Amino acid sequence: MNDVRSIPGSDVSEIENISEAEPNTNSNPASSEVPHQELVSQDEIALEETGSTADDTTRELVQLCLLPGLGPRTLTSLMEAFGSARAILNAEKSSLASVHGVGPKLAHVIDTASDHVDIEDVFAWCAAMDVNILRRGQSSYPAAMEELDDAPPLMFCRGSILPRDTISVAIVGTRHATAYGLQQTRRIAMDLARAGVTIVSGLARGVDTAAHRAALEADGRTIAVLGGGLGKIYPAENAPLADEISERGAVISEYAPMAQPRGGMFPQRNRIIAALGQATLVIEAPMRSGSLITARLASELGHSVGALPGQVNSRASQGCHHLIRDGATLVQHADDVLELLGPLSGNVSQATAVEGGDVVRDGREMTLNDVERKVLAAVGTSGTAIDEVTLSSGLPASRVNAIVSILEMKRFVRRLSGQYVSRI
Repeated sequence: MNDVRSIPGSDVSEIENISEAEPNTNSNPASSEVPHQELVSQDEIALEETGSTADDTTRELVQLCLLPGLGPRTLTSLMEAFGSARAILNAEKSSLASVHGVGPKLAHVIDTASDHVDIEDVFAWCAAMDVNILRRGQSSYPAAMEELDDAPPLMFCRGSILPRDTISVAIVGTRHATAYGLQQTRRIAMDLARAGVTIVSGLARGVDTAAHRAALEADGRTIAVLGGGLGKIYPAENAPLADEISERGAVISEYAPMAQPRGGMFPQRNRIIAALGQATLVIEAPMRSGSLITARLASELGHSVGALPGQVNSRASQGCHHLIRDGATLVQHADDVLELLGPLSGNVSQATAVEGGDVVRDGREMTLNDVERKVLAAVGTSGTAIDEVTLSSGLPASRVNAIVSILEMKRFVRRLSGQYVSRI
């Protein structure tokens, strides 16, 4: 496992040139821009209650999660103290204030929750925009995010997250990407998407946008994690791109639908990008870059990190060179990234099994065609006779020999003798 934890502090302004905001702070969703319509029934909007207490409704949790100043860590402390969102909302201010991280001011906000969050507007907007609310503990909530100590209790999701999205790579980089960076992002992201890898990024200008577009061009899947609400796409010019992503992937956010994106929200959302990507690839990042935050978080989660090298005097690549020096994998091609995915985790094996596929031992296997995979599956690690491979695969002997040669060149197998072959 590569270790890139000695990453310097990053400048939020490199992520987005907008005003600062404190992390772990959700904006009030109430806004005149939210359409008013008849609220859909609770049966239509409430998702399964797996992993939640019986009296902890989706409605109450949404009201609690969207309170200004209340972040995931403090909410976790409150849930541990009171047991449910309903109990928190009904608690006395003095009891709330006694919980670590709350205090009198936040206790007052919780006590007057209905003044800060208009639940009717939130659910009406979600119904109008076909947005689902994913609750932590449900099967629809991304399992990878459960790794986070401060995992969001809920996520707003436009589109769908599928089991196959577990096989994923986060691609991040500077907003001010060079022509070289954009070209390499497109090349690698397209190759990964064609291999069945879901591309995760943040919908920002530059590298993020190039990664999402490349995945869509390759007819692949992609997930965009926002640093603001789903109703406030930033940058605004990427609103059409967000629409496309929601049709062949998902656009997700932990923030209230109409929350304005602010500087402090972007480092906060980076932890979600790092969690969703089984590996993280950094393409062009200055030394003070939000992409380095994502790389550090990915490393702390035990995920592999790769970086694309650039010219030694390129400011845009200084952060990448720093990562490589400190242990990140030097990436030149999609195959280098696929190697970061293998051997794949148990979650990926489960995802492929759910969709009827074979368990993948090495991420590079996703670049093989069906016939090559069939032959590879018939080869053991301790040596298998070519005749046995021919029998197991059901292919002609001449075809098997040709494919074994291809697999040998691709470093999947090695010949032990003229008649025996084994997996590497």
